[in-house]
Amino acid sequence: MSEISPCPNCQSTYAYPTGVFLMCSECGHEWNPEEVEDAERLDVKDVNGKVLKDGDSVVVVKNLPVKGALKPIKAGTKVKNIRLTEGDHNIDCKIDGFSSMALKSEFVKKA
Repeated sequence: MSEISPCPNCQSTYAYPTGVFLMCSECGHEWNPEEVEDAERLDVKDVNGKVLKDGDSVVVVKNLPVKGALKPIKAGTKVKNIRLTEGDHNIDCKIDGFSSMALKSEFVKKA
């Protein structure tokens, strides 16, 4: 039997299999271990070199112009619950007043 990975939500080692998924007995989080391994392979770092992961909150470090918008995203804007993706714009997120968008990790710092 393979070793069970810790919970990606709370890092608890008390997880158990529920068919294809794993479930944490401490926080109740359920995840697919194959998807977590793929997400861990993404090495996305912020402007200060800190490693980012899915669900983190970040702060924009400079004004970012948005194509088609009247105003830029201001420096200091906090963005919650990010998703990491492959490619040039490696952060998918929702920003209040701007809807969904993709950001480059070089313009954010971990909150």
